Formats: sequence, structure tokens, C-alpha cells
Amino acid sequence: MNSKRQVSAVTLALTGASGVQYGLRLLQCLLAADCRVYFMISKAALMVAATEADIKLPAEREALQRKLTSQFNAKPDQLFVFDREQWTAPVASGSAKTGPMVVCPCSMGTLSAIATGASNNLIERAADVAIKEKRQLILVPRETPLSAIHLEHMFKLAQLGVTLLPACPGFYHRPQSVDDMVDFIVARILNQLGFEQDMLPAWGDV
Repeated sequence: MNSKRQVSAVTLALTGASGVQYGLRLLQCLLAADCRVYFMISKAALMVAATEADIKLPAEREALQRKLTSQFNAKPDQLFVFDREQWTAPVASGSAKTGPMVVCPCSMGTLSAIATGASNNLIERAADVAIKEKRQLILVPRETPLSAIHLEHMFKLAQLGVTLLPACPGFYHRPQSVDDMVDFIVARILNQLGFEQDMLPAWGDV
């Protein structure tokens, strides 16, 4: 992935929907683009990573930060992992300049909590801060079929300016592997964040 940095910091949260591969690939791309990342992961996402992708991530914050820093060759002070109840984290307050936020993948439980302002954990609170401070918030839900409850919450969030970017990969780029399908979604997220990327050419490019 070849990218040009357009933003200095991104908050990234992974929750318990299927598709943890999207979130980890996005993390890799952001770090490769020399972007500072504030990272959070839910307990359910840890379980999904283990059962869906055979990826065992440590639950302890410092161990997880060391593992991800090493795995993705992050620079010192580039990746910051926060616990789910670490209320002193900068993402918990609108007074901190934290930049855009992405929840990828976003479970319907998390989406519902964000839509209703629940703020029961740091992920939900960070999203609430993004909305109230009118910062960019991108949610990547992965669920099917969608109930009226899901659609109602999505509509409410869209009216608040939240970008709903479902994990629905296209096929016009003729994917040859699962990785290609993952990159399709990650490329669309990077486009929304203002990063240049060469994983998915723009429609009509020759």
C-alpha cells in the first residue's frame, strides 16, 4: 500500500462483528502511512479474532501494544493502545485534538450504543465525543440481514453526519483472493480519511 499522509492521528476501534481482518489491515496501512493511531479493541473482537482468523491477541493493554507495534513495525510513540475503561485517554474528551475515528468492524451492539449515546466504555465514549465535536466518524458495520432497528439507528447516525461504510466488498476490480476483498473495503476507508492509496484504483482510471 502506497499512501500519502493527510491526517496526523486516527482513532481506530475494533468491535465484535465478523471481519476483524478489515480492522487489522486498516491499522497496518495507517501505521505504514506514518499516522499516529489511538487503538481500542473490545472483548468480543478479541474472541472473533481468535475464532475467525486464528489470531490470538493479548487482552492486556501493554502486551497488546507491544505485539501490534512489533507486528506492524510501528515507530516509537506511533501506536497507543487504550483499555476499554481507560477514561484518562485523550479520546475520552473533546478537549483533546484526536482527529477522525473509525470503528472497523462495527458490531450492531456498538452501533446501537453510539446511536443512543450510551458511552458505557471507551469505544462508545470516543464515538460520542467525535459526534458532539463534529469530527469525522466512520462506522463499518458487518451484518445481514438488517432489521428495522439496525436501519433506524443507521439513519439516525447518518443524519448526525456519521459515515456508514458497510463491509460490502465489490467485485468490479476482479478480486483474486480474500485479501483483495479486504483491501477493497480498507481502500474505501482510506479514501474517506483523505489518504492516497493504490490498492483500489478510482473508477475510470486507466
